[in-house]
Amino acid sequence: MLAMILILVGILLRFAPHEPNFTPVAAIAIFSGVYLNKKYSFLIPLALMIASDLALGLHNVVVFTWGSFIVVTFLGLWVKKHKSVSRIFAGSVISSVIFYVISNFGVWLMGWYPRDLTGLINCYVMALPFLRNFTLGTLVYSAVFFGAYELVARSVKETKLAKVLL
Repeated sequence: MLAMILILVGILLRFAPHEPNFTPVAAIAIFSGVYLNKKYSFLIPLALMIASDLALGLHNVVVFTWGSFIVVTFLGLWVKKHKSVSRIFAGSVISSVIFYVISNFGVWLMGWYPRDLTGLINCYVMALPFLRNFTLGTLVYSAVFFGAYELVARSVKETKLAKVLL
């Protein structure tokens, strides 16, 4: 229940005013992989992206952006088996690189840049400011989601609330 509440907050944050690409989506994908049943861990980030992109606007790169979050969820499943603060941090940074590589390859492939090596390089170079914001957003939101979950979990683990919240 607590994990779902935090994910709902993350979904709402995607609609809040924010710096370009400073969003909680990758943090939600990692968090889902760590704390949710495997079946739902993939469904949540994908449903978040589909619902919010339908509201915010679709584009021809959605397969790449949505697909990158599926890959990031697999990273969350790995973090689940090796959970530590350093691995959550590393997973957050790696997830940003995954999103950057996959989504910008899609931007290039869909013709937003010339389909040659120079166009591909320009695509990745022009996206660097978005990578910075995306990485910072993922780190901040990962700290918030994982930190809040662990704080609440520790404070209620020996109470009746544990069955409801965790």
